[in-house]
Amino acid sequence: MRKPRDYGAELKALEDKARELKTRKVQQLGELVILTGADALTVDELAGALIVLAETKDAGKREAWAKRGAAFFQSRARRSASASDRDAGGAQPQPDGAQPASGSTSAA
Repeated sequence: MRKPRDYGAELKALEDKARELKTRKVQQLGELVILTGADALTVDELAGALIVLAETKDAGKREAWAKRGAAFFQSRARRSASASDRDAGGAQPQPDGAQPASGSTSAA
């Protein structure tokens, strides 16, 4: 004989997962606002701009915005990758800010 399913436990697990996904989405949207510098806008300005964006049906505008967004993230990825290359290729910084005594100088 099969064990009966615990629908209550399954429902609770699904609700917990939905809550976790919603929390992650809100966090990521907040990070996006900060990352793009939109946190300098007032709440009313940001809300108004987002409403206009959401209401826009012009495919050309939406495509241009998408390209600009993709370029923004690609440039951040390049900057991030080049910064990690510099970090991996060089000596570890000294905790007190002193330079290593290697005799080489680098232009900043």
